[in-house]
Amino acid sequence: MNQRKVIPSLRSIADQDRATAKKARASWQMFTIMAEFIEATEYLSEIRPAISIYGSARLKPKSPYYKLAKRIARQFSDAGFAVISGGGPGIMEAANKGAHTGKSPSVGLNIELPHEQHGNAWQDITLRFRHFFTRKVTFVKNSDAVIVMPGGFGTLDELSEVLTLIQTNKSRRVPIVLVGSEFWAGLLEWFRTTMLPMGLIGPHDLDLIQVIDDPDAVLETVLSFYETHDATVLHPAQKSEEDQMFYL
Repeated sequence: MNQRKVIPSLRSIADQDRATAKKARASWQMFTIMAEFIEATEYLSEIRPAISIYGSARLKPKSPYYKLAKRIARQFSDAGFAVISGGGPGIMEAANKGAHTGKSPSVGLNIELPHEQHGNAWQDITLRFRHFFTRKVTFVKNSDAVIVMPGGFGTLDELSEVLTLIQTNKSRRVPIVLVGSEFWAGLLEWFRTTMLPMGLIGPHDLDLIQVIDDPDAVLETVLSFYETHDATVLHPAQKSEEDQMFYL
């Protein structure tokens, strides 16, 4: 005979004061999450077209990837694209610095982390986040292309987020360009030789990614994508209101 499970509610906890305080903290956290989404929408809804540049906070100005990110950002800014970065040091600083010297806005989505305690000084628009996931949603929602420079776990997390949303048709298709063929070679080889044969991804999933080292070719690839893809590809058929967040 199955014994009926008893699942206590928060209010049934013996210490009612502790239960009330815990619920209040949870409710307040929900309000801060809503506030971050609202603020991001207020500031960025008209900042289009835009690209996001992901990459490590730990790469220094002398790094060739730092210099490359700065050049790419400047080229996109002069071509009319706002450039969105994480607002911190390293590749994020390079992206903001390049865009700031260009014609279009330099945007920083800042979050406090051990290696990026302060935002960089080259942001025309600065937003501050307490929650990682609201920050990632803001990146995806406002990006018409994603440029991924070398980085660590955070960069891989952001790349995986975009790939997952596009693969599952929760987000519109946008160009995803990996810069640094030597850096990305091992990961892409693992995709092809391990994940693909096991059926964990499909052959067409690999088509979502391009690897390009030349800054001029990065810009040309993004421009060419929007010249050759019609509105049906960029804004797929009739999405429910719940799914429209990533199609704006």
